[in-house]
Amino acid sequence: MTMIRWSVGIETAGDRTMELEEVVELADAVAPSGGIASGIGTNRYGAKVVVFADNRDQAIEKGKKEFADAVEKAGLPVFPIVRVEAVSEDEDDE
Repeated sequence: MTMIRWSVGIETAGDRTMELEEVVELADAVAPSGGIASGIGTNRYGAKVVVFADNRDQAIEKGKKEFADAVEKAGLPVFPIVRVEAVSEDEDDE
């Protein structure tokens, strides 16, 4: 089986409002993996990252690792994950 490109979206929710600077730091941290970040002015933050994997479960696992590394690099508080989605390149074309 060949590796497929996946877009993995992860969102967390916490107990305080995210500042512009924090989300910018997250955006910078996920940029190398083709990522984007969101969450300014809300009690949530999230990101979409691009990973290569054989299947959805593997893509989610890799995406969560990329996300955790980016959160640590950005110095953000670790909030519980409330949503994870993975869309393959093939599904995205449909």
